[in-house]
Amino acid sequence: MKNTLGACHCKADHFPLTIEKIVIDEHAIDQELVSFVKTASFQKIVIVCDNITDQIAGKRLMSLLHGITEVISLQLEANKAGDVTADERTLVSALNGIPLDTDVLIAAGAGTIHDIVRFCAYQRGIPFLSVPTAPSVDGFTSAGAPLILNGKKQTIQTKAPLALFADINILREAPQQMVAAGFGDMLGKITSLADWEVSRLLNAEPYCPTAARITKTALDQCLARTDEMAEKTHEGIRILMESLVISGLVMLMLDHSRSASGGEHHLSHFLEMKALENQKRQVLHGAKVGCASILLADIYHSLIQVDIDDDQMKKTIHSVYKGLPSGQKMAEWMKHVGGPTEFKELDVEESLLSEALACAHQLRDRYTGLKMIDQYDLLSKIKHGRG
Repeated sequence: MKNTLGACHCKADHFPLTIEKIVIDEHAIDQELVSFVKTASFQKIVIVCDNITDQIAGKRLMSLLHGITEVISLQLEANKAGDVTADERTLVSALNGIPLDTDVLIAAGAGTIHDIVRFCAYQRGIPFLSVPTAPSVDGFTSAGAPLILNGKKQTIQTKAPLALFADINILREAPQQMVAAGFGDMLGKITSLADWEVSRLLNAEPYCPTAARITKTALDQCLARTDEMAEKTHEGIRILMESLVISGLVMLMLDHSRSASGGEHHLSHFLEMKALENQKRQVLHGAKVGCASILLADIYHSLIQVDIDDDQMKKTIHSVYKGLPSGQKMAEWMKHVGGPTEFKELDVEESLLSEALACAHQLRDRYTGLKMIDQYDLLSKIKHGRG
């Protein structure tokens, strides 16, 4: 597992994979994880979970590892809105709850729990093992931890897991909305890859065609299995989890999230920050990303019809956005898997969505279609053309 992107001739930096083992099957926990722990001779393990994932995987892990090594459970507390969030309060509480003689952590949960654990593992200088409880995000194998710091969503580069053990039977028991969220996170690669290509052409950003191709292949294998994901078949869930893992590995090798995160993620992060500000329950990350990608695909298509004086920009918009699937087609995929297709389904008011479209590009110094639209006031031209 210590290969890079292989024979790649781009000028971007690539980093070796540090993940020693990845297992996605029915015996990932009871056989493979137990064997890995025995071989590694860990002395003290802390299983980090919440009250839900403790029932799904935490208690099972405690039972399996009891007698092999010292193992304790650390349950993360929800905030007033009922969510476990990767903010300062939770991070400090988690760090405080991990004994100093701990030599490995286990993240038993979905995206947020993994973000908290990877930060804690990085701060303590110890490894962690990944045990996903739902195929809901692509960050399981990445080093980036999206955290809420001072009320703002920021991605901090920390560390990847030492190993990942994804139990297909556990993943198949995840609610359909979490399966759809994972699919939505993959659907977002449609616009994130387009954003990266636009930035390469207009902003001279370093670009890796091999990384883009691998991510696109992972996306395509998801799009080819929507029926099985909708039914949560063994193969459908395996393909989804594998695709999410591959996307995360590409981010790990690049040491950034450019291949998997563009304007659609900026919209999602902006809305998440507003929900925290207003003490509202969080909506699944992948649900927001899927809706954002569908919306942006239509907006990007509309730019093709806008009269733009800049010839290079016009050429870029035509060459990149013309090949995107329509928002309608993307919505059909998302709906089929059981996910939302419009932000109104997520109780996002039109005024807030308009604010997000106008401001979300400011969250990160990253050139995307959203930033280009703001820079040249193209959104008003689209609206004018429609009117």
